[in-house]
Amino acid sequence: MDPDVAAVIDRVWRAESARIVAGVAGVVRDVGLAEELANDALVAALEQWPAEGVPDNPGAWLMLAARRRAVDRIRRDVRLRERVGQLGHEAHQRQQADAFNGLADFDAAVDDDVLKDDLLRLIFVSCHPAVAADARVALTLRVLGGLSTAEIARGFLTSEPTVAQRIVRAKRTLADKRIPFEVPEPAERATRLASVLEVLYLIFNEGYSATAGDDWLRPGLCEEGLRLAHLLAELAPTEPEVFGLLALMEIQGSRLAARVDPAGAPIALDDQDRGRWDQAMIRRGFAALLHAERLLASTTAGPYVLQAAIAACHAQARTAGQTDWGRIAALYDRLATLAPTPVVELNRAVAVAMSAGPAAGLEIVDRLAAEPALREYHLLPAVRADLLGRLGRHEQARAEFERAAALTANARERAVLLDRAART
Repeated sequence: MDPDVAAVIDRVWRAESARIVAGVAGVVRDVGLAEELANDALVAALEQWPAEGVPDNPGAWLMLAARRRAVDRIRRDVRLRERVGQLGHEAHQRQQADAFNGLADFDAAVDDDVLKDDLLRLIFVSCHPAVAADARVALTLRVLGGLSTAEIARGFLTSEPTVAQRIVRAKRTLADKRIPFEVPEPAERATRLASVLEVLYLIFNEGYSATAGDDWLRPGLCEEGLRLAHLLAELAPTEPEVFGLLALMEIQGSRLAARVDPAGAPIALDDQDRGRWDQAMIRRGFAALLHAERLLASTTAGPYVLQAAIAACHAQARTAGQTDWGRIAALYDRLATLAPTPVVELNRAVAVAMSAGPAAGLEIVDRLAAEPALREYHLLPAVRADLLGRLGRHEQARAEFERAAALTANARERAVLLDRAART
């Protein structure tokens, strides 16, 4: 195949696949089937475009091809039911016929508002809390990100069969539980939206601070999480937490170039060259945070808005010494009240230590030692080691750095922790 045509197909698919799957899912009401039909359209493009040339509007060509396949499937299913005499499915047939009638004019442009609705439905279905978290992430990257199984496996340092099994498991769960292809009603939306935001932030975070492997960063996952967050913000323009997450990702993402040295080793926030922070991303993050705060009006800020506000405090400081740790500690107090998790409390301990001294922070950290959720969490001994070192308790600090190094699965982070142990 001509490499130029292959590159065009790859670029178009990455940009348009989510809309195509969403458009087809709006007809067939089945995410797994919609993805299958969209992939059939992609195969058709791979077969026809090299010989016939790339269409003027390749995204529309793929959408049309996929929707035609959807209608062919509906016709086939209806004929099959008629042949076997399944008369009890008349209501379902009427529903399928309605869907078919809505596609009568294939050459008409797809309504943008309909596509936006279908995309929003697809996001809520892919990230449904009934699906296990790892399967939600895999399915979201597959159907919304357009990533191949191999790309997802590389991003999360796992095998292709494992990723494939997660995707199959997610689709099976959606089918078995008969999850409707719809945006949830207002009463359910907050819970479901929390699941959507969690999935997108998991994707971004795995790129921002890789949990395993030889690399500290995986920028591709950060970019994918950020792209999906922008998409969600476009589809849900009145949700403060959506813009809070978008702001958080933009501001954190602005530091990527400064987070590692030329050898790929992690650089702590206080030691980063802030001149390398991406100011355009910071400005976009501030704009998203301001929009979130305007949407809040008199309501309480949610966890992503609060975390974005914390990130903004760091971004506003020209040097590490100018960081407003008092405000950050106050924001963590609010976050800990709203989302009282051990990890939030550990982060609050760091902020308290920076604003009120290491002894105050260590008191909080020591209370967390018995938390089952943090038993294998390497950052607990890492934070404790730092505070012990600042208090002059060097032998204890060294032991904690070594314990943290033994717990982390990331090679780069392990090397940094062992180096700190040796220098303590």
